[in-house]
Amino acid sequence: MNQHDLDVLDDIQRRVLWLATRIVDAANHDRNTGDGVKVGGHQASSASLVTAMTALWFAHLDAEDRVAVKPHASPVFHAIQYLLGNLDRSYLPRLRARGGLQSYPSRTKDPDGVDFSTGSVGLGAAAPLFAAVTRRYVDAHFGQRPHSRFIALIGDAELDEGNIWEAVADPATTGLGNVMWLVDFNRQSLDRVVPGIRINQWRGQFEAAGWHVVEVKYGRRLAEAYARPGGAALRDWIDLMPNEQYQSLFGLTGPALRKQFLDGAPAEVSAFVADIPDAELGPLVTDLGGHDLEAMLDAYAQCDGVTDRPSVVFAYTVKGWGLPIAGNPRNHSALLTTEQVDALREAHGLTVDTEWDRLDPASRAGIRAGERREALSRAPRERALGVTVPETTKVRANKPVSTQEVFGRVLVDLARDENVAPYLVTTAPDVATSTNLAGFINKTGVFAPTAQRSWSEDRMLRWTESPAGQHIELGISEMNLFLLLGQLGLSWDLSGQPLLPVGTVYDPFVLRGLDAFLYGTYSGSRFVVAGTPSGITLAPEGGAHQSTITASVGLELPGVTFIEPAYAGSLDWLLCDALGQIAQGATPTATAAPSEDGAYYFRLSTRPIDQAPFEAARARIGDAVLRRQVVAGAYRLVDAHEAYPHLADAPVVQLAASGAVLPEVLAAAAELAEEGVAAHVVDVTSLDRLYRAWQRTLRQGVRTATVPSVPGALRSAFADRVPVVTVHDAASHAMAWLGSALGAPAVPLGVDEFGQSGSVQELYELHDLLPGSIVNAALAALSLR
Repeated sequence: MNQHDLDVLDDIQRRVLWLATRIVDAANHDRNTGDGVKVGGHQASSASLVTAMTALWFAHLDAEDRVAVKPHASPVFHAIQYLLGNLDRSYLPRLRARGGLQSYPSRTKDPDGVDFSTGSVGLGAAAPLFAAVTRRYVDAHFGQRPHSRFIALIGDAELDEGNIWEAVADPATTGLGNVMWLVDFNRQSLDRVVPGIRINQWRGQFEAAGWHVVEVKYGRRLAEAYARPGGAALRDWIDLMPNEQYQSLFGLTGPALRKQFLDGAPAEVSAFVADIPDAELGPLVTDLGGHDLEAMLDAYAQCDGVTDRPSVVFAYTVKGWGLPIAGNPRNHSALLTTEQVDALREAHGLTVDTEWDRLDPASRAGIRAGERREALSRAPRERALGVTVPETTKVRANKPVSTQEVFGRVLVDLARDENVAPYLVTTAPDVATSTNLAGFINKTGVFAPTAQRSWSEDRMLRWTESPAGQHIELGISEMNLFLLLGQLGLSWDLSGQPLLPVGTVYDPFVLRGLDAFLYGTYSGSRFVVAGTPSGITLAPEGGAHQSTITASVGLELPGVTFIEPAYAGSLDWLLCDALGQIAQGATPTATAAPSEDGAYYFRLSTRPIDQAPFEAARARIGDAVLRRQVVAGAYRLVDAHEAYPHLADAPVVQLAASGAVLPEVLAAAAELAEEGVAAHVVDVTSLDRLYRAWQRTLRQGVRTATVPSVPGALRSAFADRVPVVTVHDAASHAMAWLGSALGAPAVPLGVDEFGQSGSVQELYELHDLLPGSIVNAALAALSLR
């Protein structure tokens, strides 16, 4: 790039630096929130990436490239989008305000086209890596898409996050030559200047994982100085200087800087800099490559030249570059004073009247911005898949069967549907066979970029690896599972191809990947995940493997619909409905409210249960009505007045339960009938949908000052306002709210302690889930009337 272009980019980066700084300043000093809470922002952390980001957006990126911006550099991103004409001026003073710019880049809440949400450090960094995994899969199955580079801008402290290294080490992420991570190597974290420099350790870890590593350490002035006689000594001294000493230079000028720089230096260094004036010494020795436009563009070109593996660029920067707080150990959340902002405005040739202006469109910088806006423009993407998932695969079970087994069978049946099958893709963290994906894998194969020879034959698992496979196998990392599911669920946008992603994981270990699960749903991703097996019903495995709080997690996670069926027929309907919702994109159906536009979490079990009670309900209610109730969240599995006509005038109680405990609940209902109590049994297939329906009516009442109505799903399943017992192989509080929703006394039964090894019967006894305990709970509920 010639000097003319570099001068233009320098003009642009100066304006980006100003706008990013002023965006944070306005949020804190121009806006009165009235609540006394600091708004915050990260002027210093933004400044360190100004050069790298200016070089990317104004000289390097193509329209199809996708970039994750480190959380604290969001003001820089928004400043760039504003200069490109992609953001209205009215947003600039509204950082961290309701309806304004988010504190960290958000796909779903920011107005200017964020590619990857960031905020929970480490996750946004790894997301482009799994987006590239998804693109490789899409290209292999649906034809080459326009070439994209998947880029992550990462703070160096993010490399402390364990999920970074799980992502780098996973075999599924190897060989991705279209991935580049850029590490903002400013050597400061939130609390301190980091002692020592860990570049050797990190370089070794990336290289061991097969990555291409580039270091951009020095700017042009230092590089030229090193080339002069005696310059090698200067380079050695700067390389060996303690990090804390080097960072301290940024707060000094003149003789004080010279003294600090030479403290402990060899005589050759003192001699080399003796003739350099004080005014020039500081800019020379602090000339880092991460703030050299030409050096950064050269690093990007080097990465483009390596196409057989991912690349990582370590860009040496200073936190707070170009600001009076540069290099200060406490500058992470520091805000420039009003006086400092005024001085900075003047130094950039701006006034209060012009400070928010875009670049003059007739200037060289303005012309470049206009050209780049056109070059980076994208056509809208289509979320809908354009195929119809059947309402049912008509799965039948003539003997006791588990929901985990049925889950696998439904997937195999869907894989036989020529319209749906091409879009199904499954993944698991080394638990595919033990979560019942084997049948699907046998039919579709395992995805690999190139065909792999099989060295052994397994009649039960035909593990054929090729570009045609539809299962992506991961190592043992639940974080990677949810990161990959999140990107598969965004393939409609990031790769121009909607998919139907399905993942499986042992339910207790959903919690290991919870941060990535939340990250995916916050980003608007849509997928199905099955947590299986679950609960203390997984009795012999012991307490560490018995999930108790995952039902609560599923219920409380925004953007997730939690589902826990007990029977084959209901699981079939629910899974087909979930995949159908994903296939339709953002369009809700009669059975799903718009707020359900998200992921689906199925909590399943390996316990075989008798299917006769469901078939009896099916015969009594009819498929059409029963399916509607199952999908809405609950149905009456046993109507006591129909099952026990002689109890027409008897006390009435309702037993509500989900999943594997239904056999005990049914047995308790029979015992209660013998004692003269009519017990309806309600199978709650989705606590989540019931809870949301209840909350919608409550909030409508609150907002309109009217009496809340009883939502249809609750009204049809719980027709009587009578005492209720909730029974769940999970924490008891997850279902306890039903009493409030029904306006009736409630006794919740569940698992509120860690389990232990044993049989199902023994553990159900320990946690009061046997029929006798349920009967006693029903009598207690009746006494509370």
